[in-house]
Amino acid sequence: VKQKKRRPINVFDIDEARCLAENIYHEARNQGTAGWLAVAAVTMNRVTDGRFPNTICEVVFQAETKESWKTKGKKDILASERIFYPIRHRCQFSWYCDGKSDEIKDEESYKKILDFARLMMHNDIRFVDITDGATHYHADYVSPSWARTKTRTTEIGDHIFYRWEKK
Repeated sequence: VKQKKRRPINVFDIDEARCLAENIYHEARNQGTAGWLAVAAVTMNRVTDGRFPNTICEVVFQAETKESWKTKGKKDILASERIFYPIRHRCQFSWYCDGKSDEIKDEESYKKILDFARLMMHNDIRFVDITDGATHYHADYVSPSWARTKTRTTEIGDHIFYRWEKK
């Protein structure tokens, strides 16, 4: 896949910060700031990579979907009124469609992570990408088939990180 031109991340948006925080919370809340930074870096790397959606929220919630039985087949409703749900295990980030609750139960950790996400998105601050440009990662206890097609960059906490191109 040919990489498109990288897109800049522009303005601070509280909804985008919440999406980033939710992703960090579900993927790395118990891994400390290095794990948080790594998940944030992958999310941001995807936003700026033309092969992925344009916003943090679109990246975090990118999934194959199916239409709800409540709206499917009804010809008299608008497209904007149709209801779609992610297909189990067909999401970019597993927590979003693993069939488990996405409720944030540890409010104290979430508040710290939300502050961290806000800081990550501040336009005047540039963070070192400790993943070396990673756009993918997986837990160290699984071996997804896609990993063979990517370049491994680092391991942080219980995640292994990869860049798109295989060298």
